[in-house]
Amino acid sequence: MALAAAALSPGFAPLAVSLAAVRLLTGSLVLRAIAGFLADAFGWGAVFAIAAVANLLLELDATHTIDPSEDGAAAKVREWTGGGVDLAVELAGAVPALQFALDITRRGGTTVTAGLPNPAARLSLSPVLLTAEERTLKGSYVGSCVPVRDIPRFADMMMQGRLPIEKLMTHRIGLDDINEGFERLAAGEAIRQVIVFD
Repeated sequence: MALAAAALSPGFAPLAVSLAAVRLLTGSLVLRAIAGFLADAFGWGAVFAIAAVANLLLELDATHTIDPSEDGAAAKVREWTGGGVDLAVELAGAVPALQFALDITRRGGTTVTAGLPNPAARLSLSPVLLTAEERTLKGSYVGSCVPVRDIPRFADMMMQGRLPIEKLMTHRIGLDDINEGFERLAAGEAIRQVIVFD
């Protein structure tokens, strides 16, 4: 999970940034699980998410959602959080999403990127931003997951109802429905579709 790459502390306000509904929701589910764990342990605070699937994310304990393409979106996030989030996790693998994550990270905060953009993609970044504002930019390959540690933990959370992965699957389709499935994905009407073979 990408959050393993960041040192979360009680009271942190994390935000998942994604342009892809599946990644975003997966990130939100993980954030929800982590939020639940930290809330139990520390009385930990809010979870923010950016999504086209805003209603589902709010149902999954995100406290706010926002469309990053709307005017003043970064300013709104900074207003909600009193200066920006402590941790922004970018999951889309798109430079605009990573730029937005950086724009909403507060002074002293951490931005983690777990997306895999096109190798030719470039991000323009002023080193002064990192130095003068004491910010951290980290990469997280495959979510910095340690399978022997994390998979049993996720399985336990799922069995306890703290990681509702069933909400990821919105449709079961056959091979004959594959084109319709792609149309649903393009329209943002599906999260995860499972192909059922007869």
